[in-house]
Amino acid sequence: MSNQPISFEPPRGMRDFYPEDMAWRNRVFDAWRQTATLSGFQPYDACVVENLELLQRKAGEEVSEQIYCFQDKSERWLALRPEMTPTLARMIAARQGQLPFPVKWFTIAQCFRYERMTRGRKREHYQWNLDIVGEESVAAEAEILACAARALRAMGMPDAAYRIRVNNRALLGELLARLGVAAEHHAAVFLALDKRGKIPDEEIAKLMAAEGVPPETAAKAFELLAIQTLDQAATLAGVESPAIAKLRELFTLAEQHGFADRLVFDMAVIRGLAYYTGIVFEAFDTERKFRAIFGGGRYDSLLATVGGAPTPAVGLGFGDVVVVEVLQELLGGAAAAARDGVAVGFMFPEQRDVAIRLAARLRSDGTRVDLGLSPQKPKQFFSRAGAGSCRSAVFLGPDDVANGVARLKDLETREEREIQL
Repeated sequence: MSNQPISFEPPRGMRDFYPEDMAWRNRVFDAWRQTATLSGFQPYDACVVENLELLQRKAGEEVSEQIYCFQDKSERWLALRPEMTPTLARMIAARQGQLPFPVKWFTIAQCFRYERMTRGRKREHYQWNLDIVGEESVAAEAEILACAARALRAMGMPDAAYRIRVNNRALLGELLARLGVAAEHHAAVFLALDKRGKIPDEEIAKLMAAEGVPPETAAKAFELLAIQTLDQAATLAGVESPAIAKLRELFTLAEQHGFADRLVFDMAVIRGLAYYTGIVFEAFDTERKFRAIFGGGRYDSLLATVGGAPTPAVGLGFGDVVVVEVLQELLGGAAAAARDGVAVGFMFPEQRDVAIRLAARLRSDGTRVDLGLSPQKPKQFFSRAGAGSCRSAVFLGPDDVANGVARLKDLETREEREIQL
């Protein structure tokens, strides 16, 4: 055994949640659950340890290199899930003949990735997953994005503070084909271009070259990212482009859902995961100071990849790290700690039973009560109550108990009113 003192810090990249941190986490989680339920999504969950083979079905991607994997005592290779979508695909495939499609499911999953940490990126995070499986139309993308927009509003995010950037991988495929880029190079081009802005263009060109993409093809791929508008993309793709038609339909549906003012076409949105097949999207703060708030897209081939029947699907992953950073900057670090409830204290042991009965009565009425557990002096009680999370406070002394009446004090306005004991 080492004699070195034990560190009080969590493992690198992992997090502890003190009460003030939980206030923010609960604000985000509550918005996720409420809006998903309002939109008709059903909750599900799964084991945090997954079969490594399932996760490696997407071999060659960055995520595969970031998996926390290990062998159990029976020498089976297992892993901590880096994302939820492969597990969802496994669960859907297991009951594919019994489920009433389309299914709309959501979960809040803890995920782990061993990666280089930067602002907004940890090695452990919670992620809200919204998925619609079994629906071919763009209505599925619109429904998921509308739900995400409602969740941001429920958290207190102003509509003007973010934008949802959308593209279509099928459109990129059409344009690359028109430029003479062979289909076998498309996946490598997508994966490389997804790193634009994160690493220099020369490095991206090297990544494409390592995958066998010729230099002239790489140059053509970079040219595509100069496209600024959907109309420009439509001019290049042609009037008959199915990918353009789907994007135009999404913008039309966004008008009906009420989030079109936050939807922007962006040719640079590609998403690094190879299983995306169609429309893809990412939300960023308007000033682009932070990483993506959420991202996702259509993945019509994933169920077949894990052994299920081919089934259309759309999904969104929305992590808790970046959105809390954005909200704290916009609203202030203390915004999540809304004061609520009543602190109840007493001066001498003789008032304890009355304090307990008062707390029990208030709690039975649905009021949150922080009950003092031992006698305190008034100054000590109000100092603690003022630093806590309760909005009001009641302190019981001998006279209050004798008269059957105490004073309920608002800790913010300092106003008082009588309360019967």
